This record gives sequence, C-alpha cells and structure tokens, in this order.
Amino acid sequence: MPAALSVNLNKVALLRNSRGRNVPDLLEAADAVIAAGAHGITLHPRLDQRHVRFDDVPQMAEHLANSHPGIELNIECEPDPSLLAMVVEVRPHQCTLVPVTPGEVTSDHGWRLPDDAAPLGAAVGQLKAAGIRTSAFADCEPEHVARFADVGVDRVELYTGPYAWAWGTPQQATEQQRVLATAAAATAAGLGLNAGHDLDHHNLVGLRDLAELAEVSIGHALTCRALEVGRDQAVTELLIALGWPPAAPAP
Repeated sequence: MPAALSVNLNKVALLRNSRGRNVPDLLEAADAVIAAGAHGITLHPRLDQRHVRFDDVPQMAEHLANSHPGIELNIECEPDPSLLAMVVEVRPHQCTLVPVTPGEVTSDHGWRLPDDAAPLGAAVGQLKAAGIRTSAFADCEPEHVARFADVGVDRVELYTGPYAWAWGTPQQATEQQRVLATAAAATAAGLGLNAGHDLDHHNLVGLRDLAELAEVSIGHALTCRALEVGRDQAVTELLIALGWPPAAPAP
C-alpha cells in the first residue's frame, strides 16, 4: 500500500494570522483536503504561535473525531512541558517530536543522538504512557538512525530537506540513496518510517517504491502548488505521486 498523505495546515494558519480574523478557516481547510483524498492532518504548534495557535489543536482534534473519525491527527512539537501537556490532553493518533532552535525559520535538522537522548526519551515515555504513537525527526544518516530505537520511539520521520533540494540536480542520486539507506537501517532497527520536509509532487516519485514508508507530511509545497492549480488538484497530484490510483470522476 502506498504511504499515507498527512497534510500540514501550518501555512493555512499563517495566512489566517496575518489578517487577524478566522479566514481561511483551519477546520474548513481540513474538510477540503480530506474530501480531496488526504489521509491525515498535521499541526505543528510552536511556542511563539506564529501559525498554529494552541487553541487550534483541541478544536481540530474534536472536529476530526466528530466529522472524520477515520482521519489521523499528527501533532508535531518540541518537547516543551506545556506542549506535551496539551498533546497528552488531546491524545492525537501520533506525536512527532521535533528539535527546535530559537529563531529558526523552519525545522532544519533531526535530533542529535546520543546527545539529545535524555530529553527525547523522557518525552517519548510520557507520550507512550498516554497511548500516543511517537515519531521523532531524524536526519538521513544510515549509520546513526538505529539509535532512535534506544529511546523508545515507534517511528522516525526522515528529514528530507537535502533530498528535496537535490531533486533535478547532479546530487539527486546521492541524496536519494541516502534516504533509501537510512530507511533500510531504520526498518532493520524495528522503527516505523515517516518522511517530511519540502516533498512535492515531483520528488515524491523518488520515494514511491519505498515499501516501508508509512506516511509523508506535506504542507508548504501543497499550499504553494494550490495557488497554481487549486487545492483539490494539488492534493490529487501528491496522491498520484505516492502511487495512489486517481480518484474516480464525480458522477
């Protein structure tokens, strides 16, 4: 089965925040991408609340539970106590733990193990005690990825920025092989596999045959593409790139 598509709605929230009102509406955006075929919704609340706000998280969880019970909610966050408490209260299907550097524009690296093992392991334990599947942001380093099994995470989310940026350049094959080798090492260590960051309908094709890949999280590229072809078409293109069959035309 192809990897599931989880749509990250952070850029929708960022656009809403820039105007000071509830347009675009985050719940309506979730409805739209789900209707277009998305399998999950991702939110990444940050402490500065520059896109997803804290109150968005329980609202989205309740909305999905009531209106889309088969749709997975993935919350990305750093292991700050206030954020972890919110995640435990909401109890999403998955929490992806991401290291955050103050002032960063976006997430740009995975956890450094063993240096980050103590805070990461403590957060994983808290989440798993609440019955939440855990994932951790990991660089594509096949020689190091097995260390994530030691801290107890269920999955790793491969940071695919370098792979995405290399697509269509002479470095494409090198970066693609790095992703594939890291995926193989993660699987051998008993870790589930997600991927995300700058993936789009072009470079996803290079991951289509990665049978172990369970889920990809895509937001920025989808939002940018939606400005060109519309949101439904942007979702459809990603699903096709992942290997899902085209949706049947409406009667």
